[in-house]
Amino acid sequence: MNKHQNKKRSLWYEWFESILVALILAVFIRTFFLEPYKIPTTSMVPTLMPGDKILVSKIIYGPRIPFVGLRIPGFRKPKRGEVIVFIAPPEPNKCYVKRLIGLPGEKVSIRDGRIYINDKLITLPSISRNFYYNQGLYGQEGGEIKVPADSYFVLGDNSALSRDSRYWGFVPYRNVVGKALVIWWPLRRFKLIY
Repeated sequence: MNKHQNKKRSLWYEWFESILVALILAVFIRTFFLEPYKIPTTSMVPTLMPGDKILVSKIIYGPRIPFVGLRIPGFRKPKRGEVIVFIAPPEPNKCYVKRLIGLPGEKVSIRDGRIYINDKLITLPSISRNFYYNQGLYGQEGGEIKVPADSYFVLGDNSALSRDSRYWGFVPYRNVVGKALVIWWPLRRFKLIY
């Protein structure tokens, strides 16, 4: 084998090694830190538009370990008003993006388009700027729903066109994937998600 062939083989090995390391690093980052998602529907308009591409932080709430069902502890639990990504209870092979409204143990009701938690009107701007319709089994006028332990009540910002907790109930904490951080594409819509 001559020097030229050795050099060629060495170059291919270096390329293969670099690509393999990059793939392993990308999978690691995507599994435990950040994952991109594309918004497919109008359920979160005007906050998120169909076609928006977002980055979701998994590390904040604690990333889930694939195939094991365990979760690495995060920095904190989800907070009211945050936009979260979760495995959809009605469609376990899909992820949904909604705004977190009700925390574990709270009583949620929708009255005149406004959100009440434990009979107190919520004035948090990310929630109060939206009008919420009384629809679905869990969103009826005059109804009050208690959020179970280790679960959340979520709604789409575009309440008229959102299939959310009003229809199918609660999101277990184990289903929470992460917190939506930023719209990164299209560039003209680049911004933090509130």
